Amino acid sequence: MAAKRTSEAVWEHDLVKGHGHVKGLSGGLPDTEVTWGSRTESSDGRTSPEELLAAAHASCFSMAFAAGLGRAGTPPERLNVSATVTFDKVGDGWKVTTSELVVKGKVPGITAEKFAELAKAASTGCPISGALHGNVAISVHATLE
Repeated sequence: MAAKRTSEAVWEHDLVKGHGHVKGLSGGLPDTEVTWGSRTESSDGRTSPEELLAAAHASCFSMAFAAGLGRAGTPPERLNVSATVTFDKVGDGWKVTTSELVVKGKVPGITAEKFAELAKAASTGCPISGALHGNVAISVHATLE
């Protein structure tokens, strides 16, 4: 059965001086303010589509990596994953150019080499990575605690 999730955004006024709100309709993503300035300058407590994409990528990758570690017989005690998404001016427009995944893990019984190998596999197997593939450069940096 396919899972569907819905979010909603409302925008008022022009791009530069306007503002909006985004929320997940499940109740898991609270109503959060978004502005052009929070996207291109300082967040000032607001979010941006790129921050939401980074959250989606970090959480998706952590699940894919935990699954891969489990299949290898070395389930993690903890994975701490951050994703940094870059939004940059490219030519005449703006583009998401990179998503950098950084993972630190506490995984008993695994070597650093195997940990890095499975992290790389998770970075290509995660569905959000799949959605970004071919459009956004994805990198992964994995270290054991």
